[in-house]
Amino acid sequence: MASEQTILTVPGPHGDRDVRISSPSRVLWPELGLTKLDLANYMVAVGAPFIEANGDRPVSLQRYSENVDGGFFFSKNPPKGAPDFIRSVKVVYPSARSHPQLVLDEPAAAVWAVQMNTVVFHPWPSRTGNTDNPDELRIDLDPQPGTDFDDAVPVAVALRDVLSEAGLATFVKTSGNRGLHVFAPIRPDHEFLDVRHAVIAACRELERRMPDKVTTKWWKEERGTRIFLDFNQANRDRTMAGAYSPRPLPHAPVSCPVTWDELGSTDPKDFTILTVPDRLKSVGDPWAGMHDEPGSIGTLLEWWDRDLASGLGELPFPPDYPKMPGEPPRVQPSRARKQD
Repeated sequence: MASEQTILTVPGPHGDRDVRISSPSRVLWPELGLTKLDLANYMVAVGAPFIEANGDRPVSLQRYSENVDGGFFFSKNPPKGAPDFIRSVKVVYPSARSHPQLVLDEPAAAVWAVQMNTVVFHPWPSRTGNTDNPDELRIDLDPQPGTDFDDAVPVAVALRDVLSEAGLATFVKTSGNRGLHVFAPIRPDHEFLDVRHAVIAACRELERRMPDKVTTKWWKEERGTRIFLDFNQANRDRTMAGAYSPRPLPHAPVSCPVTWDELGSTDPKDFTILTVPDRLKSVGDPWAGMHDEPGSIGTLLEWWDRDLASGLGELPFPPDYPKMPGEPPRVQPSRARKQD
C-alpha cells in the first residue's frame, strides 16, 4: 500500500520547485493537533525572510522521530539522496576535525528539511564564504529561575545601549521560549575566539551596570535570580534557534524578530507557526536589510584588553571543548570548595 504523501509547490529564486512531503498528517504538536504539513506550509509562507536570516550558513537540523514531546537528534551532514538544490560546506569543529555541513539556500531547501522531520533550525553565525569568521555577534539572554521574559526586556534594551556605544547596530528576536536573542551584524574580520572575547567584554560591561539584574556566571549555582548572559553561544559550533525557526514547545512558538519599539509590549507566546505568516504580511520583516551596514568589534576588543589588564581573564568554555588557553578550572565552585 502506498504511503501517504503530498506535493508542495515552493516559490524561490530559481522558480517553483515541487517538494514531496511524506506522512503529511503526522501530528507534530499534539496539544494543537498541528501536523507535518502545517509545518511545511508555514515554511513556505515565511520562506523568503527565513532564508535571508539563515541561508548561506552552515546549519544543524534538530529532527524528531515522532512529535515534539518525543526524542530528537541533530543532523549536520548532508544525507544521501538529498535533492540537487541542497548543498554543503566544509567546516572546522572545536576538535579540529573538519566535515561537510548542510547549507540552505532557498525556501524549498527549508521545506525539504521539514520533510526530513526538522522542527528547529540552528544556523552558524558565519557564512559559507568564510566559515571561520562570524558576521554576526550574538548574545543569548537566558532568564534564570525566578525571572522571566519581562525581566529580559530591560536587559536587552540596556545591552543595545552598550553595543551602540561600541559602534554596533543591534537587532532582537524572541527565543521562542522565555528569553531574547540580541544580534549585531559585524564585518567578518575576526575568528570565533575574538568574537567570543568581544561578547564577553560587552556582557561584563552590562554586568557592571546592572549587577542585580544580569550575570556572566557560568555555573548555575552562582547565577541567582538574574538574567544569564550566555557568552558561550559565541563559540564555534555553538548555535541558537534561527530567526523564524519553530520551537518544540506545546503551543508551537517561533523565534520571532521584533522591532525595538514593539519589544516592550511583546508577548512571545503570540508568535507561533499559525500567527507569524500573517504578522509578516501586516508588519513586514524587522530584520530586512540587517546586514546592509555591518559594524566592527574593534571597540569591544579594546574593552576586552582593558579588562584583561585589570585582572579579568578568560571564562569557562563548554564542557565538550578542549581545554583552552587561560581558561579557569572546569570545576563547579561548591565542589571545588569541598575538594579544598
